[in-house]
Amino acid sequence: MRHINRLGLSAATGLAAALCCAPLASAAVSATDPQPTGDKEEVIRLTAVATQATSLDFPAAGPSQGDELIVAGSVLQNSTTVGTYDETCTTTRTGSGDSSTVQCVVTLTLPKGKITVQGAFPITSTGPGDITLAITGGTGVYRTARGYVQAVNTSSTETQVTLHVIH
Repeated sequence: MRHINRLGLSAATGLAAALCCAPLASAAVSATDPQPTGDKEEVIRLTAVATQATSLDFPAAGPSQGDELIVAGSVLQNSTTVGTYDETCTTTRTGSGDSSTVQCVVTLTLPKGKITVQGAFPITSTGPGDITLAITGGTGVYRTARGYVQAVNTSSTETQVTLHVIH
């Protein structure tokens, strides 16, 4: 359970994970991937800060299928709190050594609605691998949101999150 526990402390998915919001003060940019006519991509940069984390280590000890991590935290933009996030990650695959894969589901609660994020990524002895998750939907102004989220751990409690929101 060492890796998934480390994941919780590093806020890795919090969004993972996590994540996002649209019109909060980021500039809209053109998508590099071709989008259907009329679609626009907005790139939003945020910081996810874990404030609570609980890990459930099911038998056998150490990383095993079904282990869970539950994380809650704040979402900041330019050092200002703009929302919260809630996520659950479940170990779905274990490999040699301490390697594993986790599947995460994240909800970002923002002033103008919620955004949901989901996906799987690997964790090794050096920490999480590529954290790229799908934006699966939302509510309010995000009701038609889709796209993806990329996350990079910057400390034991903070993660830099870049959202690519397609409207």
